[in-house]
Amino acid sequence: MKIIFTSRNLNASDHLKDTIEKKLEKLGKYFSSDIVANVVLSNVKGKQKVEATINAKGTIFRAEETADVAYDAIDRVVDKLSSQMSRFKTKLQKKHKDNREFMFAEIPDFDHQSEEIAVVKKKKMELIPMSVEEAIMQMELLGHNFFIFLNLETDSVNAVYERKNGDYGLIEAVY
Repeated sequence: MKIIFTSRNLNASDHLKDTIEKKLEKLGKYFSSDIVANVVLSNVKGKQKVEATINAKGTIFRAEETADVAYDAIDRVVDKLSSQMSRFKTKLQKKHKDNREFMFAEIPDFDHQSEEIAVVKKKKMELIPMSVEEAIMQMELLGHNFFIFLNLETDSVNAVYERKNGDYGLIEAVY
């Protein structure tokens, strides 16, 4: 597993990075190939925040936690990621589908130049055809309340979202 570390307002010790590497390496059991993990360590209002995003052949797993001590946050992040990966593997097995590759290119771009209303985070992603059910599964894995994808059946851009009552909605783009 390749791990990319980013520190914000925090000097991460080698011991801390080694601990993270050891804990994340254990998650490699869910995958047959090399995966990339991006870990962001930051100090937010006196607390230690750990964010981890793992891109495994395009399927994205993400977790973040804040704690008084970074090691506690790391443990909780690894637990969350392990749970997500286990659920994902179980869902794939239940559906008896191929282990489809989802390829999303996330490229964050921060705009710090404008003082007016500004987009503070920008992402680009390749739209891969998938079913509505697969899009909902990806949305749940990311922990987001919406997900944009290319609908396999209609060949159009769609978005699924979680409604306040817990159900899901589908938006079909017309262009």
